[in-house]
Amino acid sequence: MNALFLGMLLHIHPDNPQTRHLKTVAECLLSGGIVIYPTDTIYGLGCDIFQHKSVERIARIKQIETHKAQLSFVCYDLSDLSQYTKSTSTPLYRLLKSHLPGPYTFILPASKEVPKILQSKKSTIGLRVPNNRIARGIVQELRHPILSASLPGEMVEEYTDPELIYEKFGSQVDIVINGGIGGMIPSTVIDCTHDAYEVIREGAGVVDF
Repeated sequence: MNALFLGMLLHIHPDNPQTRHLKTVAECLLSGGIVIYPTDTIYGLGCDIFQHKSVERIARIKQIETHKAQLSFVCYDLSDLSQYTKSTSTPLYRLLKSHLPGPYTFILPASKEVPKILQSKKSTIGLRVPNNRIARGIVQELRHPILSASLPGEMVEEYTDPELIYEKFGSQVDIVINGGIGGMIPSTVIDCTHDAYEVIREGAGVVDF
């Protein structure tokens, strides 16, 4: 863990995130730190996608092998699409554009720009653009996507209150962001690697295609 941020609880306004706090989080991530941050669904674990040791730390926290950790990218908007995924069809792009930002994770073919440690055996990645100003503000400050993973365990009720999250995980991560009470329902996961899109998990996002 980074001694500069060790176990920090950081209050960030959900509607008007303080720029100085977003810069603090970005600095932490760039230095190899791990944060717990709010999204438009549940709170999640995050790190810089290019910090391999941080990715491994998240896998250890989840007590799971890295390639089984169901990791996804959180992006600011769809501008990262062409860099981290293989070329998408016009209908697929329209689908993504009409549903993002929003509570969806889209499974897409990974490009060679995606670090190997983050690619599944099928060379796919999950793409998220959450409708949350804190999450997107962090990514905007960092200038590239962050890794996103769910918190370990089944006690989802405990993961809505950032104070309780801090009590449970504060010693394992560098920063816990208090951005208000989080949701209890995860994102809807849609596999778009084939022509016939498949809903892998029904969550907060309505399936309307």
